[in-house]
Amino acid sequence: MNPFSSGTRLRDMIRAIRACKTAAEERAVVRKECAAIRAAISENDPDYRHRNLAKLMFIHMLGYPTHFGQMECLKLIASAGFPEKRIGYLGLMLLLDERQEVLMLVTNSLKQDLNHSNQYIVGLALCALGNICSAEMARDLAPEVERLLQTRDPNIKKKAALCSIRIIRKVPDLAENFMGPASSLLKEKHHGVLIAGVQLCTDLCKASTIALEYLRKNCTEGLVRILRDVSNSPYAPEYDIAGITDPFLHIRVLRLMRMLGQGDADSSEYMNDILAQVATKTESNKNAGNAILYECVETIMGIEATSGLRVLAINILGRFLSNRDNNIRYVALNMLMKAVTVDSQAVQRHRTTILECVKDSDASIRKRALELVFLLVNDTNVKSLTKELIDHLEVSDQEFKGDLTAKICSIVEKFSQEKLWYIDQMCKVLSLAGNHVKDDVWHALIVMISNAPDLQGYAVRSLYKAFRTSNEQESLVRVTVWCIGEYGEMLVNNVGVLEMEEPMTVTESDAVDVVEVALQHHSSDITTRAMSLVALLKLSSRFPPTSERIREIVMQHKGNVELELQQRSLEFNSIIQRHPNIKSSLVERMPVLDESAYIGKRAGSSQATLSADKSSQTTSSGPSSLKLPNGVTKPPAAPLMDLLDLSSDDAPVSTSSTTDFLHDLLGGDSISPGVAPSGGAGTDILMDLLSIGSPSAPTDVLVPNAISSKQGNAPEPKIAPAPVMDLLDGLPSREENPVYPSITAFESSTLKITFSFTKQPGNLQATVIQATFTNLSSSAYTDFIFQAAVPKFIQLQLDPASSSTLPANGSGTITQMLTVTNSQHGQKALAMRIRMAYKVNDQDKLEQGQINNFPRGL
Repeated sequence: MNPFSSGTRLRDMIRAIRACKTAAEERAVVRKECAAIRAAISENDPDYRHRNLAKLMFIHMLGYPTHFGQMECLKLIASAGFPEKRIGYLGLMLLLDERQEVLMLVTNSLKQDLNHSNQYIVGLALCALGNICSAEMARDLAPEVERLLQTRDPNIKKKAALCSIRIIRKVPDLAENFMGPASSLLKEKHHGVLIAGVQLCTDLCKASTIALEYLRKNCTEGLVRILRDVSNSPYAPEYDIAGITDPFLHIRVLRLMRMLGQGDADSSEYMNDILAQVATKTESNKNAGNAILYECVETIMGIEATSGLRVLAINILGRFLSNRDNNIRYVALNMLMKAVTVDSQAVQRHRTTILECVKDSDASIRKRALELVFLLVNDTNVKSLTKELIDHLEVSDQEFKGDLTAKICSIVEKFSQEKLWYIDQMCKVLSLAGNHVKDDVWHALIVMISNAPDLQGYAVRSLYKAFRTSNEQESLVRVTVWCIGEYGEMLVNNVGVLEMEEPMTVTESDAVDVVEVALQHHSSDITTRAMSLVALLKLSSRFPPTSERIREIVMQHKGNVELELQQRSLEFNSIIQRHPNIKSSLVERMPVLDESAYIGKRAGSSQATLSADKSSQTTSSGPSSLKLPNGVTKPPAAPLMDLLDLSSDDAPVSTSSTTDFLHDLLGGDSISPGVAPSGGAGTDILMDLLSIGSPSAPTDVLVPNAISSKQGNAPEPKIAPAPVMDLLDGLPSREENPVYPSITAFESSTLKITFSFTKQPGNLQATVIQATFTNLSSSAYTDFIFQAAVPKFIQLQLDPASSSTLPANGSGTITQMLTVTNSQHGQKALAMRIRMAYKVNDQDKLEQGQINNFPRGL
C-alpha cells in the first residue's frame, strides 16, 4: 500500500513529518499527503473522510494551505454519527472563520444540531457557533440559543451562555432578547453556569443601557447573595485554589457589581456591606487572595461607596506596596493613581511607602511611583517631598535621572512658595543633574532671577559655589555664566548678603576664572562657549582692570573652526579695543525680563503644565547666539535675546508678539497699535541701545545701524521720518472702539472655549470677554465651573455663568462674561491661565490650559 494513500493513519503522517531533517523534506511529505487527500476527495471516499480531515487539520496547524478541504467539513457535519460530527465541527472551527462564504452553507446543519435530542451533538453545535458565528448566523440562530439557556442540563446552559456572548458582541441589537434568560442563570448552583452567566450579564451591560438598567434592578441582590455564599462557603475540593473557594467566580461577580454600581447610589449602598466583608476576610498571603482583593478595591473605587469603605480599599493598596512581588506593587501604584482623584487625603497617608517605591530597583515601578508622587504634591507637603526626591536624585541610576529631574523641576516651578526656596532647589538640581535639565527650565530660572533684585546677589553666589563642585553639568554652567556676566559686581562686592549665608571672598580675577573655565572646558558645546564670550565682554566693562586679560582670552577663538565663535571673538575684540566709549552702554545690565510673557510662551507648546518641552521656536544656538550675516543661525528664543544682535534684516515686524516682548525686555517706549516706525521693522526694539540721542522726541526716531559683522565700526545714527501729524490733533486719530476678532481660547478632544471681545467706551484698558463653552463629547457635563488666573498687572472680574450643565455633542453652550483691566495696556500683552472642573457620570474631571493668543492691543 502506498504509504501516503488516503488510508495512512494520522500518527504515521505525523511521524513521517517529524522525521524530516530539512524544511524541503517536510514540504515534500506535505505535498504528497495533500495530493493523496485531494484524490480521496475527488473520489468522494466516505470511509476515510474523517481521517483525511484530521490530517488536514494537522497540516493547517503547520501553516500549509488547506482550503481545498473545507467542503469535507460540511459533509462530516451533515453525517448522522457523533464521531464524524465531532471531527467535522473541529475542522470547521480550525479551517474556516466568519469571513468565509462557505460558512453560509452550514447554518442549516447548525440549526438542526441545536435542536438534536443528543446533548453532546447540541454541545458540539454550540461550541462551533460560539467560535465562528457571523452576524448573519447570529440573527438566524439566536432563538435556538436563547431556548437552550433554559434547559436543565448545566453543560448545555454553560455552552449556550458562552455562545450568547458571541452573538451579543456580533449583533448588540439582540441584547434585550437575552436579559431575562441571563438573569435567571444567576440563580444556578453550578459554578460553571454561574461564571458563564455573570460574563453574559457583563457583556449585556456593555452592549445596551436598557439591559444595564434591567440587570441593575433585578440582579444586584442575586450578585450580593452569590458573593456572600462563595465567600462563606466551607472547603470544597472541586473549587478550592490556595485555600480560597473559586477566585474566578469572585472576580467575575466583583466586575459585574462594579458596572451595576457605577453612578447608582442605591445599588452601591446595597453592595457596601458585602464588599467590606470580602475586603477584610480575604487572605492576602496567596496570589489568588490578592487577585480578589485587587478586584474588590477596583469595585469600591468604581461605585458610589462610603468614605470609610474607600479608606479601607486604599489601605489594602498600601499593604500591596509592601509586598515583595513586583507585579502586585505595580498594579497597586496604578490603582492609587486613580484613587488620588477620589480621596487624596487617604492616599497621602501612604506617602512614605510610595516614596520608597521611587527607589525601587524595577524601572517600571520607579516611573509609576514617581508619577504618583507628582500627583500627591500640594502646598503643604511640597518641601518635604522635594527634599526626598532631590536626595534620591544624587544616588539614582543614570537612566532614571531624566524622568526624576523633569518631575522635580515641574514640582518646584508649580508649587514654589517663595523665590528663595525656588533658587535653592534649582541650584541643587542643576548641581546633581544639570545635564538632564531641559532648556526651558534653566531659561525660566534666569527669568526668575532677573525678577528678584533682592536675591540676585544670593543667586550668583550660590551658583558660583555650585560651579566650583559641579562644573560638569552643562545647564549649571550656562546659568552660572549668564549670572556672572550680569551680576558679577554683586559677586565680588558681596551685595545683598542674607543672614543665613556664610561669608565668602571672590575677586574679580576669580569671576573671570569661572567664565574662562566654562569657555575652555572640553565638554562645553557651542551654546555654552558663546554665552561665555558674551559674559567676558560684559565683565570687561564691569571689571576694567581685567580688560586686557579678557581680550586675550577672547582672541584665543579668532581662528575657531566654529564660525559663530570666530565671529564673536573678532567682534568682541573690536569692541574692547577700538570702541571703549560705547562699550559700557552696549553691555549694560539686561532689563528685567517679563516673567508673565515668558510663561505664556512656554505654555504655548503645552497647555497642561509649566514643565512642557521647550517651544519649537527655540534653536540650538542657545540664548546668547549672534545672528550671522548670511543667516546661518536663527535668533534665539525671545526672553534671552542677545543684546548685540542688532541685525534688522530678518527681525520680526512690529505687530508680532515677539517684537512686543523684546521691546518690553529692552526697556524701549511702548509703540501704539497701528503706528509703526518707518525706519525698519526691527530697529525700534533696539532704539537707544547705544544711548545716542533721545528716543522720546515726538517728531524724530533715532535708529542705530547694525554693527558690521566684518569691520565692527561704531554705528552712526540715522533719523527716520516721523509719522504724518495732524496740525490740530497731533498724531493721526485712532478708532475709539476697535473691533477684535474672536479666538479659540482652548480646545481639547472633549471641550472647546471661544472668546469674543468688546471694549468699554473711553476705557481702552478694560476689555469685556464673552466666553462660550461647547461640549464635544457624547456625555453631558454637570457642575461645570470655569476659573481663570492673570498676572499681577491685570485685574479680573468673573460674572456668573449662564448654566452649570453643558449638553453633549455640541447641542448647547454655556456663556460667561469676564472683565479684564490691563494696567499696562500697550506695554504688556494679556496672559491668562484657565481651569475647567466638571462631572461626567458623577466622576470629577479637570482640564486646564494657558491662553497666549489674545488679539493685539487688548
